[in-house]
Amino acid sequence: MTTNIRNIAIIAHVDHGKTTLVDAMLRQSGIFRENQEVVDRVMDSNDLERERGITILAKNTALSYRGTKINIVDTPGHSDFGGEVERALRMVDGVLVLVDASEGPLPQTRYVLQKALAAKLPPIMVLNKIDRPDARPAEVLDEIYDLFIDLDATEDQLDFPVIYTNAKLGVAHAKLDDGSTTLQPLFEQIVASIPPPAGDPEGVLQIQVTNLDYSDFLGRLAIARVFQGTLKRGTEVGIAKLDGKIQPTKITKLFTFRGLERDEAEEVSAGDIVAIAGVEGIQIGESITDLANPAPLEPLLIDEPTLTMVFTINTSPFAGREGQFVTSRDLRARLERELLTNVSLRVEDTGTTDAFRVLGRGELQLAILIETMRREGYELMVGKPEIVVRNENGRKLEPLELLVIDCPESFIGIVMESLGSRRGEMKKMVNHHSGRVRMEFSIPSRGLIGLRSQLLTDTRGTALIHSLLEGWTEYAGDMAMRLTGALVADRAGVSVAYAIWGIQERGEMFVGPSVEVYEGMIVGENAREDDMNVNITKEKKQTNMRSSSADEAIRLIPPRDMTLEKAIEFIADDEYVEVTPKSIRLRKKVLDAKRRPKRWQEIRASAEASKTS
Repeated sequence: MTTNIRNIAIIAHVDHGKTTLVDAMLRQSGIFRENQEVVDRVMDSNDLERERGITILAKNTALSYRGTKINIVDTPGHSDFGGEVERALRMVDGVLVLVDASEGPLPQTRYVLQKALAAKLPPIMVLNKIDRPDARPAEVLDEIYDLFIDLDATEDQLDFPVIYTNAKLGVAHAKLDDGSTTLQPLFEQIVASIPPPAGDPEGVLQIQVTNLDYSDFLGRLAIARVFQGTLKRGTEVGIAKLDGKIQPTKITKLFTFRGLERDEAEEVSAGDIVAIAGVEGIQIGESITDLANPAPLEPLLIDEPTLTMVFTINTSPFAGREGQFVTSRDLRARLERELLTNVSLRVEDTGTTDAFRVLGRGELQLAILIETMRREGYELMVGKPEIVVRNENGRKLEPLELLVIDCPESFIGIVMESLGSRRGEMKKMVNHHSGRVRMEFSIPSRGLIGLRSQLLTDTRGTALIHSLLEGWTEYAGDMAMRLTGALVADRAGVSVAYAIWGIQERGEMFVGPSVEVYEGMIVGENAREDDMNVNITKEKKQTNMRSSSADEAIRLIPPRDMTLEKAIEFIADDEYVEVTPKSIRLRKKVLDAKRRPKRWQEIRASAEASKTS
């Protein structure tokens, strides 16, 4: 047993302050120089993470407190990135469960806590944001105890320590108002409550890879936890592949973590977290073990994906104008590269060579992948998200979600009406008498597609929406599709203000004036349920006749800004989102209006298909 190491993961619901707390811990542990410039949320290294203020990738760091090395894994708080959390929990011996002192435990708190309790990891409960004016630490602590009991926690697990923090100011209290001005109570609690890693440094080598990184100088780096034995640089070891084969390889370099830096090491013993270079072809979940006496560890088990989308090459008239990678070979290579580091994704071939079915945990996870690809210079088209259906014993099953909606009291009726049409069942409703109500629903995953934008519109942007996979249920039958049709450009050209002025009363526009369009491109949402072909390039005819209405001012309503997530939620079965590095466009699958089936025919065909299946 290695007594001077502690391995912890920080787990919580999205936006409860995990990365901010890691920031404060790093600053107070003396990792940074006095005059070193450090950005806020230093662990959010990815551009997308900084823009959205969420953690997407699990990352590890390390700090030292009075001679004890504390390895910290910062995990994502969104359930779509649950695969990252499951891997992180394999690397650690205890968890800091962070809960907002006002919001209390939310769906992702439940999810991560369930995983931690199942892995028998001792928790330290951290109530963060105690400085909020609406903070209610005592009630939230009661809710946490209820959650532990609900998750069948043992008596030992119920006896957890509680720390109160304000991560923004870098303050922790063992008891409220105890006068502490630093995070020292938190550091001391970690050293006291989290057990040192088990494992014999003299035993048979057992290392499990839980993450991958890439270095331009060293190639692929495997980030792993040493469970047993000691690994030395230059040693010949065996990689236990997922199919059971042992592949010999030589370790060229070893690195341990210190703050945001990696320090080269000659050897690493049981209990530490290490980055290993010179292991080409290694995958997440595989083990590194002794070549002469192999003792591979169990591979990682990751929850199944629940959502699928078709990724295909861009076939629009504007294809190849903005992107660098446009062929199906480029698309396949990029998706295969993603599979190396993203264990919760799956990629399947479809009937054609230029389209791939990508399976993931949720809309956000797939939208982040698409956004990352477009920033790298890829052009592609994606279809409407669909759920993954299982067949068990002749029964058709679909994923079921626990949905938590927090909204003002005045919007309860409209929220319940929206969820009723999507086969949502209310399970619980809590009113904290603060003007807002929290409602819990059970709803098929299909009902969540397009729900977020609809609820935000209905509640004027005030609803907070969180969901979590709860299990699988009997297929619930047909569900209402999008109730509105699309305004579709009927010819190529450049959009004109005069034409938009005439069209905008028919629905809501997605494009403004002076935008290039092509036949079959969706330029707006029709107020009625059928599609309408419109001429958005029509210019005003010039005449020398006087007219009282000739100089009527053209007033345009600003178009709706279609972000990637909004576009994915909006499209119907017969539509694609065209994604390029500079543009996001919506289009019909069949561009030619004469060949395109009418919308009512599409609805009837999909209804008949669901009956036969």
